[in-house]
Order: sequence, then structure tokens, then C-alpha cells
Amino acid sequence: MTPLAAAHVDTGDTAWLLAATALVLLMTPGLALFYGGMVRTKSVLNMLMMSFVSIALVTVVWLAAGYSLAFGDDAFGGLIGDLGHAGMAGLGPDSVQGTVPTLLFATFQLTFAIITAALISGAIADRAKFAAWLVFVPVWALLVYVPVTHWVWGSGGWIVSRLGALDFAGGLPVEITSGASGLALCLVLGPRLGFKKDAMRPHNLPMVVLGAGLLWFGWFGFNAGSALGANGLAAAVFLNTLAAGCTGLLGWLFVEQKRDGHPTTLGAASGAVAGLVAITPSCGSVSLLGALVVGLAAGAVCSYAVGWKFRLNYDDSLDVVGVHLVGGVIGTLLIGVFAVDTMTGGTEGLLYGGGLTQLGRQLVAVAVVAAYAFGVTYGIGTVLDRTLGFRADEDQEYTGLDLTVHAETAYDHGVLGHGAPVGHSVLPSAQKVKPPE
Repeated sequence: MTPLAAAHVDTGDTAWLLAATALVLLMTPGLALFYGGMVRTKSVLNMLMMSFVSIALVTVVWLAAGYSLAFGDDAFGGLIGDLGHAGMAGLGPDSVQGTVPTLLFATFQLTFAIITAALISGAIADRAKFAAWLVFVPVWALLVYVPVTHWVWGSGGWIVSRLGALDFAGGLPVEITSGASGLALCLVLGPRLGFKKDAMRPHNLPMVVLGAGLLWFGWFGFNAGSALGANGLAAAVFLNTLAAGCTGLLGWLFVEQKRDGHPTTLGAASGAVAGLVAITPSCGSVSLLGALVVGLAAGAVCSYAVGWKFRLNYDDSLDVVGVHLVGGVIGTLLIGVFAVDTMTGGTEGLLYGGGLTQLGRQLVAVAVVAAYAFGVTYGIGTVLDRTLGFRADEDQEYTGLDLTVHAETAYDHGVLGHGAPVGHSVLPSAQKVKPPE
């Protein structure tokens, strides 16, 4: 980034990116509601807290070193940036990135980092120590999110500049890293008590739908904002995002109707999210027709993928793996099939005469990023589990993390309906909650 005179800032582009940044930040509270509605009453506040605290933790890390390492000048063969902008050094109000202030660009990218970390919490809902989460988030952001972001979007990052893979708005650094990392933590922490035995249904479906609606609303900033300008590309990406969310919803419902005989509210919300996940990397590369197909494929495939955890015995509590990892892989790979030169400026996918070359590039990027995110996250999680302890105590999990960790309940009656069985209360005798009959 080169400091230029403030006169080079385009006010229209800047206004749009300001709005897009606010939209993406709103996605994390939306995610908190989405996840909060999907858990049982005894863990609602804990899920909200895991998302909200990620805003604070990631912001501090990003401003201190994350932004510089991700978007600073390449320092090591396309793998990581330098620390020239640590603490946002040298980035005053007159510094410009393209046609927008660099500080705004850095803030926009920060909101991506925040929600990516928060996404992982859904994989370990109901059973993670909050104190360990407070340590995990900043460490993970620096060791996983920041390097992958540099590979994909940073100056000289190897995935784009050397491999030639495409990712418009975050299939690799956001969706695949969060999904692969969620899988790693599932394995480190193990399944919830009662997994595959007890009913663990969402306690508040209206909250789930509200959260999904806020996510969808914010996703327009996520994807169209990545055009970094108020222009025709942003408009095309905006429409692609809407279209894929719709076909994702319909694809999921179609599978539910055919398989189970009932289209569900949870399925509609999850299908929309799956379509939005898949279009995230491809929204700037495919036509409207391609976007419709990408969303439909994600909605249908992810509706099956969320059930894999029961066959493979990994407890992905809120389907981060089934939706974000699988959806991110679908969207990233389909760039190699549906990319059109009118969107990419030259690159074409298999169906438009581009052959298998781009599909191969996308496949390499997916494999490397997924393996890196899984491996590093598994290492971080294992170290934390052996030192601080990452898994909540059995008594805490039975009673519920809301009451035992945060000393609160979301509903006056909530803990009574989902409290600890006899002999599993961890509160002092004067504060013990009556267990269910």
C-alpha cells in the first residue's frame, strides 16, 4: 500500500465500503443469535458470549500485528507479510488503498477475521471452557487466519500470485479455515455428553431464523463490499449473493422433503447459509446462472453433509463442518467449472472452454488450506487442552455453561427444563438448582 494524497480517495467507493464494513460486523451478532437459537436453553448465553468476545479479541490482535502480517509487504516467499504496519504504524488518514482510505480497508478486513473465529465456536458448543476460548481465539487468528489471508489476498501471496487460484470474498480464509478448524477442535474435545443418545434440538427456531436473516443481510457487505468500490462488479456480486442464498434454501428444502417428508424451518435457515457460504468465493467469478447452480449444489449437498457426523462419530455441534467446510469447498471448486471471463477478466472455467487447469488450481488451494488449518488448529487445541484444559468439566456440562460459567440464565425457567441430573450440580448448596424429575 502506497500513501497517496487524500484527493485520490473516491467518496462513492468509500461510502459503500463504510456501509459494507458495518454490514459485515453485524454478521457476528447475527451469528450469535443463529448459534444461540440452535443450542439448548442451558447454553444460550455461552454461545452468545463466544461470538461477542471474538469481536474484542480479534480486534486487538488485528490492530497489533494481524493486519500487517496479512496485508503488509511479503516477507517470506508468499507465506506471510512483514511487521511494517504493526500497531497500524504508517497508516494515517491520508494513506490510500486503491480508491479508499487504508484504515477503512483494514477495518473491513478486520470484520472478516472476527466472524471467521466466531464461526468455529459452533463446532464445540455446549462443552468448551470459556477461559480456554479466550486464549484460543487470538492464537488461532495469528497462526491460521492471518497466514491464509496473506496467501490469498496479501501482497505476493502464493495462492493467487503463483498458483493462480481465485477466491473473491473468502472461501479459503473464511469458510474452509473455519470448517477445517472446527473439525480439528471437535476431535480434540470429543463429543458432548449424550451425543447420539439424547435429543439436542434447537431451543428457539425463531431466533435461528432471525440470526440467519441478519447473516444474509450482512453477507451483501461481505461479498459485494469485496469489490472495494461502488461499481458494476459490486452490483453483479450483490445479485449473485442473493440468488445463491435463495437456491441454497430451496435445495436444502427439496432434500428434506424427499428424504424426511418435511421441509423444516431449521433447514430453510441452514440452506440459505449454505448457499451464501458457497457463493462467497465464487461470487466475483461466475455468471448469474453459475450462482444459481452453486447455491443449489451447496444447499443439496450440505443437507446430507450435516449427517456425516453421526456416521463418522465427530460431534460438530452446530454443523460448522457440514455447512462451512463442505459449502466452502463446493463454492471454491466450482469456480473451476463456472468461471466466466466477463467476471474474471480472462479466466474461464471448464464449461466455458477453460479446460481443467483452473479446476486443478482450485483443488490444490482447497487441499492445502484445509490441511494447514486442520493441522495447526489441532496442535493449538491439543496444547490448550493439556495445559489449561479445553473441555468443560462434566458437572458444568450437565448443569449448563450459562449458569456455571457466567452465573446467568437466558430464561427464568430455562435451567429447570435442561438442568443437571441428580448428583451433577456444581453450585454451592445454597445456589443449587433443582434437577429435573
